[in-house]
Amino acid sequence: MTRIHLALGGIRSGKSAYAEELASQWAAGRPVLYIATGAPVDAAMTERIRRHRERRPPHWPTIEAPLNPTAALLQTRTDPARPPVLLLDSLDAWVSNLLLEHEAVPPAELQGRIVGAARRFAAAARELHYDAIIVSSEVGLSLVATTPLGRQFQDLLGTVNQAIAAAADAVTLLVAGIPLPVKHNAQ
Repeated sequence: MTRIHLALGGIRSGKSAYAEELASQWAAGRPVLYIATGAPVDAAMTERIRRHRERRPPHWPTIEAPLNPTAALLQTRTDPARPPVLLLDSLDAWVSNLLLEHEAVPPAELQGRIVGAARRFAAAARELHYDAIIVSSEVGLSLVATTPLGRQFQDLLGTVNQAIAAAADAVTLLVAGIPLPVKHNAQ
């Protein structure tokens, strides 16, 4: 049976490092399929992506999929050497990318599209028998954004996080690098 584990936390909470360690444990020395959703939109994001790349083991295949990680995941279906574990880092970058790509779409319609896309990703991971670790930022503990676009992002990501948490077997909240179990379904 496959597992889905959602690792949530604030910025610099240690969620990516935690997810990478968990993926290493699950993979037991085998490669981990890393699906990256970050886009190098500015110098700071380019640096963040560089640090993430340097931290990953070189034998982990990486797919850059800022707008459609589900399609990228489905392309692995016929790969006989595909890893048994996948790590998606991160939902928040993916939601941000989609929001900016489709800013003109009415908010309710866009929310339906993005939540549906996240649900399809989780379903595809299960269908392909991946053990999946999904990383996302927890926006429910931060200040309400001061701009309409920022508030729309927070609302979208909060809703996407809820959908993935509902589909997940386990959810861990990272606070100052300390993992706090939120949900755990025995398998």
